[in-house]
Amino acid sequence: MKQITAIIKPFKLEEVREALAECGVTGLTVTEVKGFGRQKGHTELYRGAEYVVDFLPKVKVEVVVNTVDVDRCVDAIVTAARTGKIGDGKIFVTAVEKVVRIRTGETDESVLAGVHEKLKEITEKYLPGDIQIKTYLDRSNLIQMTTH
Repeated sequence: MKQITAIIKPFKLEEVREALAECGVTGLTVTEVKGFGRQKGHTELYRGAEYVVDFLPKVKVEVVVNTVDVDRCVDAIVTAARTGKIGDGKIFVTAVEKVVRIRTGETDESVLAGVHEKLKEITEKYLPGDIQIKTYLDRSNLIQMTTH
């Protein structure tokens, strides 16, 4: 899994959220932040006096996606957030080593282990001896490789 962190202009948030929803993203975190890059702030006029604004308001959008979905999600963010002007923002992609669901304590590995146990139980208890459930697509190795 990968975490995508996008620093964007605040007025582009809704467009980015919609673009990520179209990619199948079901949850994200949004934080109001301030910062500067090459833009290095700007000056504003307030009651006749000029002020230097060093840190510009931005929005940080964080989302965790499967590794295979990263490029599609990044492209969606770029397309939705781009204005073509200085200060459009940045996107960072980092590896996620582990995810734990706080309510249940589940991790990716424990969820998969539960599925394997349930399949074994169903096969042993409920199916006739000559009938088996075979796994055609098991993502255990994929999750193991991407999270460790």
